Amino acid sequence: MQQNLTNLLEAWSNGKQEALDELLPLVYTELRKMAKRFMNNQPSGHTLQTTALIHEAYLKLADQRNKQWQNRAHFFAVAGRAMRQILVDHARTRYRDKRGGKTKIISLDQIAEISTERVAQFVALDEALNELEKLEERKCRVVELRYFSGLNIEETAEVLKVSPETVQRDWRFARTWLMRQLSNQ
Repeated sequence: MQQNLTNLLEAWSNGKQEALDELLPLVYTELRKMAKRFMNNQPSGHTLQTTALIHEAYLKLADQRNKQWQNRAHFFAVAGRAMRQILVDHARTRYRDKRGGKTKIISLDQIAEISTERVAQFVALDEALNELEKLEERKCRVVELRYFSGLNIEETAEVLKVSPETVQRDWRFARTWLMRQLSNQ
């Protein structure tokens, strides 16, 4: 299965669109698991559904031109980044709307479902990751691959072409750095 997936990714990289059609059934379950991990970290009452997140991410992936997929881990790393971008865009829009954008009237019962604080935390995490990326790009990639894409140490090392020990060091550094950044907000 993993070899078939790699072969389809290579075929797709080489411009064979039919490979993309064969790829979806093979990656859908894993994309669903990734999307659920993302959605579990979202505030209750989130308006984006897991299936919509999967489909939007898949559309972003399918729309990429000249992408040279290295392997399965690389594909899921890019998928995780796409999901993160979709959720951040969604959170920013929602946060902006709550701050006077498209004001809508809600009932008192609905207020409990809205967690502006969680949305703000998600946006703050994205901003901290963007700052980390400017300082230490590889460490930011480690966070994306481990936290958002759900890759293990070995898969992350494979994608980044570094040793598992380097990934572990980067992971420890990035977590500590992010905690400091987020606690200073």
